[in-house]
Amino acid sequence: MNTPSSPADASAAPLAAIEAVEARLALARSGIGRIIFGQQTVIDLALITVLAGGHALLIGLPGLAKTRLVQTLGTVLGLDDKRVQFTPDLMPADILGSEVLEESPSGVRGFRFIQGPVFCQLLMADEINRASPRTQSALLQAMQEHRVSIAGVSHPLPAPFHVLATQNPLEQEGTYPLPEAQLDRFLMQIDVGYPDLDAEKRMLLATTGAEEPEAQPVMNAAELLAAQDLVRRLPVGESVVDAILALVRSGRPETSGLDLVRDNVAWGPGPRAAQALMLAVRARALLQGRLSPSIDDVTALAPPVLRHRMALGFAARADGISLAQVIEAMIAAAA
Repeated sequence: MNTPSSPADASAAPLAAIEAVEARLALARSGIGRIIFGQQTVIDLALITVLAGGHALLIGLPGLAKTRLVQTLGTVLGLDDKRVQFTPDLMPADILGSEVLEESPSGVRGFRFIQGPVFCQLLMADEINRASPRTQSALLQAMQEHRVSIAGVSHPLPAPFHVLATQNPLEQEGTYPLPEAQLDRFLMQIDVGYPDLDAEKRMLLATTGAEEPEAQPVMNAAELLAAQDLVRRLPVGESVVDAILALVRSGRPETSGLDLVRDNVAWGPGPRAAQALMLAVRARALLQGRLSPSIDDVTALAPPVLRHRMALGFAARADGISLAQVIEAMIAAAA
């Protein structure tokens, strides 16, 4: 029997609530799958990210439906979604909002805050690495604290609040790599690949006809918040907790027992990685209708949770060692 990892976990979610949420999530999965073809793993990871209350970085080539996925996710989950196209001339005020000086009919002048697009429930930051570091950093407080500060005044963001950012892995000219502090605020890095032949055929037929399928709402913001609360109430066994800690700590060259990590990793995952993995495995269990996560959830979610929280040294890259190989070795050692 799994032992709860903390007293808070022991306030167990009722089975009926888990089954009800799992049924709604199943409808959401199928609804998104009717619009996004051949990307079921990507869909599941995006749903897990939102269920865990986090943000996701979607990396893939143009034309792989990253933008459409985010738009469809917002529609199906019933969230207020907005899209910002990041460009080199984008300013922080274009995202957060700004204060304007107004004069009332009585002649009294004062500042009024006009909200920017960040005041939504699902923000799509399209090609986030095209904006300057100053503009990228405007999202740091919003992603971590779910509020923004303008002219010394704190403005809370709507709940739930999620950022799904996209990035093109090939076209690097005129881009600004995301700093480590911002990368760490993304719960997952989701790599989007090409669909298989059958899925691409179905996509071709469905999207070039007289009518295209449209996404329909399945959940709403209140139901999503309830599901996120349920995620945090799922009990986690001691073996799963130990596996998460062993995995994350093995990626730090200072404390790792793996030669592959000590010799090749420049910096490893911090405590936020363990927190992200804990929430993600709970969300995956709920998505699949299980009462608690397992070691299999840890091994399945370790790559998307860790790959953007680690970096290889120059010598490792010169020797052709990949981060995927290092993470595979860490998973094998922690299993």
